[in-house]
Amino acid sequence: MSDAFSSLISQTRTFMSELSQNNNREWFTENKERYESQLKKPAKHLLDAIAPELSKMLDQPVTTKLFRANRDVRFSKDKTPYTLHLHMMWSPQGNGTQPVYFFGIANDYVTTGAGLMGFDKAQQSAWRAWVSEREGDALQSKVDAALKDGATLRKPELKRVPSPFEKDHPRADLLRHKSLTLWKEIGTAAEAGLEAAILSTFKEFNPVMDDLRSFL
Repeated sequence: MSDAFSSLISQTRTFMSELSQNNNREWFTENKERYESQLKKPAKHLLDAIAPELSKMLDQPVTTKLFRANRDVRFSKDKTPYTLHLHMMWSPQGNGTQPVYFFGIANDYVTTGAGLMGFDKAQQSAWRAWVSEREGDALQSKVDAALKDGATLRKPELKRVPSPFEKDHPRADLLRHKSLTLWKEIGTAAEAGLEAAILSTFKEFNPVMDDLRSFL
């Protein structure tokens, strides 16, 4: 199965480089068969290869998604019709809201990720209550371990610590988050063992994701 996506990174980057210079419907239509065979089909093979392994890791079913090539330009000043990246997602299907897992390729990144892109109102309240207590100390330790292993944490959305918490609260940075996602650049060298590289980083993310699942 790995042969089905062994050139996915390099082929995607070549395609996206050319698309960046020809981001129009005419060029994409002329190259659609190439997109289907070199990007879309291998990406779906990768999604299908990782899904059962991630399902075993999490002990719950996982569904997959390959994001569309078309951009949603309805509310954007940039009207170029196509994205310049290839993004895919694995969504666990356990009880309640679940952190999701990502993989993306563009000309300037080859990145895995995991987390929640945004808390709803109830989750936000639960998050602040949870991280403000001693559970927040354990979560911070797990986040720190992931960062030490090369992950990055998306910056907090809030500039100030929300009330009623003091600005010098020991978990001030976590309290300023309205989402929580970890990301890791795995680089083009991962192409030779892409499935293993992605699953390895997902495993690194899981201590933090387990905590997210516990408060949700």
